[in-house]
Amino acid sequence: MDRHIPFETLHNFRDLGGYPAGRGQRVRAGRLFRADSLGKLRPDTPDWDRFLALGVRTVIDLRHPWEIEARGRVPEDDSFTYRNLSIEHRPYDQAALTPDVDPGPYLSARFMEVAEDGTKEIAAALELVAEAREGLVFHCASGKDRTGQLAAVVLSLLGVPDEVIIEDFTLTELATPALLADWRTRNDGRSPAWPAFGRAPESVMRLFLEALRARYGSVEAYVSGALGMDAEALSATLRARLLEPAPTARPELTHRRAEPLDAPVLVRLRDTAALWQLARGIDQWQPGEKTAAHFVDRMREGEVWLTYADGAVVGAFELWWDDPAAWGPRPPEAGYIHRLMTTPHTAPPGTGRRILAHAESRITAAGRPYARLDCLSTNPRLRAYYESAGYTVVGEQHAKEDGTGSPYAVTLLEKRLG
Repeated sequence: MDRHIPFETLHNFRDLGGYPAGRGQRVRAGRLFRADSLGKLRPDTPDWDRFLALGVRTVIDLRHPWEIEARGRVPEDDSFTYRNLSIEHRPYDQAALTPDVDPGPYLSARFMEVAEDGTKEIAAALELVAEAREGLVFHCASGKDRTGQLAAVVLSLLGVPDEVIIEDFTLTELATPALLADWRTRNDGRSPAWPAFGRAPESVMRLFLEALRARYGSVEAYVSGALGMDAEALSATLRARLLEPAPTARPELTHRRAEPLDAPVLVRLRDTAALWQLARGIDQWQPGEKTAAHFVDRMREGEVWLTYADGAVVGAFELWWDDPAAWGPRPPEAGYIHRLMTTPHTAPPGTGRRILAHAESRITAAGRPYARLDCLSTNPRLRAYYESAGYTVVGEQHAKEDGTGSPYAVTLLEKRLG
């Protein structure tokens, strides 16, 4: 389910495999990784064993030499080669920025500086990625900005859509609390002056891609014009080495009733789905809105289910037996489906529909003839999805309350079962 690979000392180590690249292809898993500082690794530890087991043969360190001197580099090992390519030529202190600085425009402008200052180093990094026949990882300090910028160029050359590149950038948000904790530990418990420190809002990458194309016409034109590389040949080499056919099989799904110990998994799944939405301009969910306590409460008052494919979590949903906030007082005639979620890019095709069918079977087994759900009135894409699954719009609730004190409008949908 989780693109982040778990380490004790690393918080933002991710596999770029699985992203769609058009033409029925996807990025190969286990070949291209991005990370926060590998200088935190130490030999003869479980983290070091875990890292070596990934089969990484090339490490690209995008930090300044003075950062490496202060924080250390990845330990030497005969199994991989190490290159330091400092792509950022004008360092700046994010932690010291004032609260009025908007991260979107500010960081995207810094990214453009890097794109134009670090051409020699970026070109060298792209050559290493293209030459790598086994695992390669590139990293900076937090694995967010310099790492995110190089990831964006590589993924774009592979044919990965912009919304997925933006989503990949925002996944640092799942690591932000741990990155902040590390910073506070290094700084005597103080907090950064900039509230956006460690954050990765979608606006940063969106504005950077827009600015790069406005100046050069395309990412390929930037690679050709600014980096002096043959973008067509580079893209062809990257695709040949890093892409594979996307799976079309529909493995069997299994469903399990969630327990309180599953709550952190559900929080992570929802936050990941929220970042997927935001990267596509869908303003329905925000990361951090639902805590573990929410899911434990729903387990106690209704049902929460996890869905698996080949042993991995690929989705979840909540099933309520009444929903007065949206539907008002009703007789016990329906089940109310909430928070239908699937894992982006890793759930098999059709997983959402199959989870929906399982939820409907639970409602039927309870002797209730209707399945009901709602979606934000401003989310026509989700409404169309449910309508295509047999749901009919039966009304609007213009002031739904969820306990936050901010009412919102939802569209009510219903399906007769049986």
